[in-house]
Amino acid sequence: MAAAGTIKWFADGLRALSTTGAGGIHLANAADVLKMGIVTGVTPTIATAVPAWGAGGSTNYATSQVTPGGNYATGGPTLGTQSWTVVAGVPTFRADDITISQHASNFTNGRYAIFYSDTSTNKLAFAFMALTAADADTLTGVTGDIVINFQGAGTDLLTITQS
Repeated sequence: MAAAGTIKWFADGLRALSTTGAGGIHLANAADVLKMGIVTGVTPTIATAVPAWGAGGSTNYATSQVTPGGNYATGGPTLGTQSWTVVAGVPTFRADDITISQHASNFTNGRYAIFYSDTSTNKLAFAFMALTAADADTLTGVTGDIVINFQGAGTDLLTITQS
């Protein structure tokens, strides 16, 4: 179980980063639409086989999506201002922090955020993040804003430090 806010990368998701064409995930291509869906009732692991947000992979996280409504749309919010750069010799993937504003019709049972490519042929997932510190707890957007503040410089989803 990851602590709240810790992003874990699916092994098959990392492999999909090297796939060219419509079947891969292209972090360096700003034209690729990357999203964050929210699920309940399922616990992802880094070893999850071919994770996807739809029927294209072996594990379909869309079937465990929280009920869309309020300020949470089907499929979740899009990651804004994506960039893949080298910062002081460290490859870094960044995106804007995400806010889902409070609404009486928002979900009340979010457990994990699933990051996926809405552009890849099979909507492949590449990472996940626990939304609460305790595995059995759930997050609600009814009583307050949900703010996903990425680690690092406030916008880092992935940094690769070489030794």
